[in-house]
Amino acid sequence: MIKLNKLLATVIIPVALTGFTTSVLAEDGAALWTNPAKGGCTACHGKDAKSPLLPMYPRLAGNNEAYLLQQMKDIKSGARNNGQTAAMKGVMGLVNDEEMAAIANYLSGLK
Repeated sequence: MIKLNKLLATVIIPVALTGFTTSVLAEDGAALWTNPAKGGCTACHGKDAKSPLLPMYPRLAGNNEAYLLQQMKDIKSGARNNGQTAAMKGVMGLVNDEEMAAIANYLSGLK
């Protein structure tokens, strides 16, 4: 019984919680992605995140989650300052770190 409890505590429960957290992040990310009060991402990048308004805007669907998150953080902090970052800097001011993580998680799961 002790081995079973240890297995539950060290493997099964953390894995189950990770799956739940990812699912919740994706749901929150989808809501944030379409929320005009959080920047209205779909207006420029498209509802599906792969049909941008202008060809110069990036397709974001399916990109690596860590990459997407870092780009958002870099735009917000000013570390990235090229291309369309001037327009994005104001938008990134509308979301916090947790919301950026949720959006990155959502976008990375799109095909």
